[in-house]
Amino acid sequence: MKIKPPKPFLFEAGKRAVLLLHGFTGSTADVRMLGRFLEKKGYTCHAPQYKGHGVPPEELVVTGPNDWWQDVMEGYQFLQEKGYEEIAVAGLSLGGVFSLKLGYTVPVKGIVPMCAPMYIKSEEVMYQGILQYAREYKQFEGKSKEQIEQEMEQFQERPMRTLRALQQLIGDVRDCVDMIYAPLFVVQARHDHIVNPDSANIIYDKSESIQKELKWYENSSHVITLGEEKEQLHEDILSFLEGLDWSV
Repeated sequence: MKIKPPKPFLFEAGKRAVLLLHGFTGSTADVRMLGRFLEKKGYTCHAPQYKGHGVPPEELVVTGPNDWWQDVMEGYQFLQEKGYEEIAVAGLSLGGVFSLKLGYTVPVKGIVPMCAPMYIKSEEVMYQGILQYAREYKQFEGKSKEQIEQEMEQFQERPMRTLRALQQLIGDVRDCVDMIYAPLFVVQARHDHIVNPDSANIIYDKSESIQKELKWYENSSHVITLGEEKEQLHEDILSFLEGLDWSV
């Protein structure tokens, strides 16, 4: 079965814009419900789809953080070219890391990092995550068990330079969090088994934002945008956005 790859989305509503960023091995589906919610509340939302994501895993491992950062910047510039002068950003996991990087790279109205890692996980843990993604993708394609095992053997022989670069990105952003001054709403799931939850404390404590808040979601796991507290998350993000000093 051929899988239809996920695509970027643009939900145009009001003059206030929000850039939505998905996670590592994820897709724009991670933030689509949030985008639709904010659209109904008058916010224009755009989510780019990173290269190598939502496609066969063999394509993922030949891309890296530089490619994905380029996609993020192009998403930001896309909104600017559309005439949006004030842009807030919200990102899940790796998208949260990129949201923080945007905060000290370009002007942003506010930042919402959700379950964003600041601790560098071991390559082995990250590697297992890629293998799980690869296996699930092949199962979703409807391939036979024998074919999947054969392809997984071949896949594991590939070099995984992506992981080292990903670790470097997380470390670089962590070192620069104290250059963030934009309003900040740090979101963290209590039952996050992918990211060390203490990452949220690092972001909150190290940022120089005068307006900042950290909220723990007691019943949520890592992909908080799709979890059981997503409606509360939507309302909290809306409340944060409404509290920003927009000129429009």
